[in-house]
Amino acid sequence: MSKDNSVLNNIKDGIKSLIFPLFAIIVSIFVAVFFVMWSKGYPITQYFSALSDLFSTIWQGSFATKRNTLTTITYVTPLIFTGIAHSIAFRCGLFNIGAEGQFIMGMIAGGIIGLIPGLNPVIHVILIILGGIVIGAIWGGIPGILKAKFGTNEVINTIMMNYIGMFFANWIIKKSVFAVPGKSSTPLIQESARLMPLSNISKGNISIFIAIIFAIFIYWLLWKTTIGYEIRGVGINPSASEYGGINVTKNIVLAMVLSGALAGIGGATHVAGITYQVQDFMAFPNFGFDGIAVALLAKSNPIGCIASAVLFGALKSSATMLQFNDIPKEIVFLIQSIIIIFVATDYIVKYFADKKKKGEVING
Repeated sequence: MSKDNSVLNNIKDGIKSLIFPLFAIIVSIFVAVFFVMWSKGYPITQYFSALSDLFSTIWQGSFATKRNTLTTITYVTPLIFTGIAHSIAFRCGLFNIGAEGQFIMGMIAGGIIGLIPGLNPVIHVILIILGGIVIGAIWGGIPGILKAKFGTNEVINTIMMNYIGMFFANWIIKKSVFAVPGKSSTPLIQESARLMPLSNISKGNISIFIAIIFAIFIYWLLWKTTIGYEIRGVGINPSASEYGGINVTKNIVLAMVLSGALAGIGGATHVAGITYQVQDFMAFPNFGFDGIAVALLAKSNPIGCIASAVLFGALKSSATMLQFNDIPKEIVFLIQSIIIIFVATDYIVKYFADKKKKGEVING
């Protein structure tokens, strides 16, 4: 096969992989319109008026003004990081529910390292990112080791790590030397630790570019290196990979470490660019959980996670505008849920199609 044909086939495969996610988005929007009609009293004959109302409200709340666009970026950035984190785990056949806890630990790392005085801004930001990488990798690596060495279920372990991470973070925020008397938060980080904002009208900052750089890097790692080939091979068929000389145990741990590191960076940059401190966690921030939807819609493609995060970030950013227009903000969760259902259906269809093909090969 010529190089031109190979490139053409890759483009065709890429387009085919986008068809179902786009279909899921379209269907979810059209279903959500019925709830808009119900909430605003539209008759059935005004379906397209309700559709226009929904689209215009989401647009106004997310991208209509510079301020809204920058605010949307503050939601998009952590979703890119957690989406990539889940993509790495999915590619290795793992389900890292613990991205939420890894994100929280990244926030703690950013909040503590950001307090160091007298550092050059570039050095300080690099240290915060490295801190997020290290603590996220540790928090992801623990369930990875338990999975690889003892065969324990990574879903259960990562869920437990989420709660351990949240309660440990709350102890640091309220009881440790980093606690502020009378407040449920760490002190504000140093000016040198704060990421450069894109404008003085919003907290949208350069972390969006850091997220895009990591998305490109992880794509390169997964598809252009031996490391990525082995991770994907283990995800496709662990037994065949082991027979072919791939160390399955090592790659399971590595995938969870990388996944945790990306979620940790997301948490660290969120503190350095948005919150400037870590407040006590009354509940999970949910960026890690929303990252599952981002990765599923992107078909576990790190580059695709950028576009997917923009969609979910826009929905999150427009929630307030929806309420102002008498549209329940729960519409956002409805759209997300329908998208996930359709994408999951695609995986199920492919699973049974592959199973049928294997059966035909064996019988043939």
